[in-house]
Amino acid sequence: MQNNTLEQRIQTLEDKVALKALVDTFANLADQKDLATQSLLFAEDAVVDTYFEGQLFASLRGRKEIQETFTGFMANFETAYHINGQHTAEIDGDRATAVHYCLVVLVNTDDGKKTRNTNGVYYNDEYVRQDGRWLISKRTSHFTWRDTMEMAAG
Repeated sequence: MQNNTLEQRIQTLEDKVALKALVDTFANLADQKDLATQSLLFAEDAVVDTYFEGQLFASLRGRKEIQETFTGFMANFETAYHINGQHTAEIDGDRATAVHYCLVVLVNTDDGKKTRNTNGVYYNDEYVRQDGRWLISKRTSHFTWRDTMEMAAG
């Protein structure tokens, strides 16, 4: 452990709590389909790269493109649940990085059949503190596996 002052250690803990709250808020807003508010969690010049099973699916640049793309994608689903797991962050002043795991469940109806898509996802995140607030500056999303299942009627 580094020889940090009590104040520095407290600041690190506060930063880690704030970063976890940032990714949890991101998930909540996705589930509520409030993508306009969600986009404000990104830096103006943020980058999002998304991989499905190791293949680049989308590379987005800037808050506007991120919001538009996320809005279009989420419109395909009736329901979404992001269930966040571990979040390990390293703080370096006004910058930070983290690995963050999530189970993403997406429900849609296709040809009258309700389908549940469950995805195992991990994120490599980079954050920047601007005006005292943590924002996502880069997110690399790795959708590593998917299980699709027809849901029972009811």
